Amino acid sequence: MLSTGELTKLKIIAYSGPEFNESDKVSDGEFETLINPEKYVFNYVTEQNEDQATGTSANSTRFNKKLPEVIDLDIVFDRTGAIKTSKVSDEGIIDDIEDFKKVVLEYDGENHQPNYLKVSWGTLLFKGKLTEMSIEFKLFRPDGVPIRAIAKIKLTGFVEDDLRVAKENNQSPDLTHLRTVKDGDTLPLMSYRIYGDSKYYLEVAKANGITNFRHLTIGQQLVFPPLEKTS
Repeated sequence: MLSTGELTKLKIIAYSGPEFNESDKVSDGEFETLINPEKYVFNYVTEQNEDQATGTSANSTRFNKKLPEVIDLDIVFDRTGAIKTSKVSDEGIIDDIEDFKKVVLEYDGENHQPNYLKVSWGTLLFKGKLTEMSIEFKLFRPDGVPIRAIAKIKLTGFVEDDLRVAKENNQSPDLTHLRTVKDGDTLPLMSYRIYGDSKYYLEVAKANGITNFRHLTIGQQLVFPPLEKTS
């Protein structure tokens, strides 16, 4: 599909759940940039295993895992009146920054963690959580009220559990798996998906400190450790 060339603004939308469902959108949890960023930067890091047995010669490093991708963004706030869409405010940019912080930084008391964030603009679609933010105040009125600032934010990528599994295509029972309980899930069923056999649910229950495997909570995260298969 050809681009229409229409101006669109970068948006950050907050969600309460890791599935990014429409029903999980946070009330007043949407932010649209005043000015689109000049750039955004992706950072990719892999972790290598450099363990070496005592008395052996140097070994080449072995791939361990790929760490979540990270995106860096600069968000501009302006109330100088120099930008056509901005307006002069008695409070300068303070209210704008507070509204922005409510979206990206506010603590969700029900889930005991900050919101999940989706960033979209053009071909960019990034899902993650805020891991770092600094705000640089650039211009001030004579009375000291800030009227221009740049928020530098860093988001660490988050991929929904099902999508992550599909991407990795890694079903080995020799690896540790992390799964989120969804509606209809049971411990035997989840064990079958991981190990190919439901009989390992008791070992999984023990690994997660579960005393009643019949009562799982939707949204609960469970660890499925490497298990030695028995016949």
